[in-house]
Amino acid sequence: MQTLQKSSLVQRSVAAGCPRALPALNRRNNVVVKATEVVEGAQLAVTAAPLYTVAAAEGIRAALAPTADYFATLGLPSALVRWGHPGNMAVVLLAMGGYGSYLGWQIRTSDDGDMIAKAKELHPKLSLGMFFFFALGATGGMMSLIMQGKPIFESSHVVTGLTGLALLSFQAMLPAFFSDSKDARTVHAYLGSAIMALFLLHGALGLQLGLSLSS
Repeated sequence: MQTLQKSSLVQRSVAAGCPRALPALNRRNNVVVKATEVVEGAQLAVTAAPLYTVAAAEGIRAALAPTADYFATLGLPSALVRWGHPGNMAVVLLAMGGYGSYLGWQIRTSDDGDMIAKAKELHPKLSLGMFFFFALGATGGMMSLIMQGKPIFESSHVVTGLTGLALLSFQAMLPAFFSDSKDARTVHAYLGSAIMALFLLHGALGLQLGLSLSS
């Protein structure tokens, strides 16, 4: 606001001495006003972000609570409730993610025609299966936390999981650009390996979270 006030004073002074400079000053003032509006909007978004996160967490908890309450009535062993999710996800990560990544690199580096053909057939199927079971597993993990009376969005494990799912979604779109850009294949290969590393970190954080819930 002080900047705008100073601009108005300068504008009046220039108008008295050099009227031809007014159009340039008006354009400058418009830029300043728009920049101020953008900054204020960004500040408002940053301020509201925690509120949106809390609202989303409460909405998801409310949606999953009836199902979680039902499973709680089945008398499942506490070890199964706590470790069923990480056990299943470890199998998906190693079997589908690990083998799928291996096949992806075979497509890129192998000289064996039969291996490349096999890899081209299985790699997309395993990648799609990994995404599906991870998305389903995320729901199961949140229900596990709800059944244990724990918050669902307050751990690094959740953050890395959601980030990994977002990156998998982007990764799945890259093959559409393979015919137009060789770089898309390179990005797909290295991003896939990076996503696997992220999910290994995600698993380690999940183990840490499970142990903390056990104590």
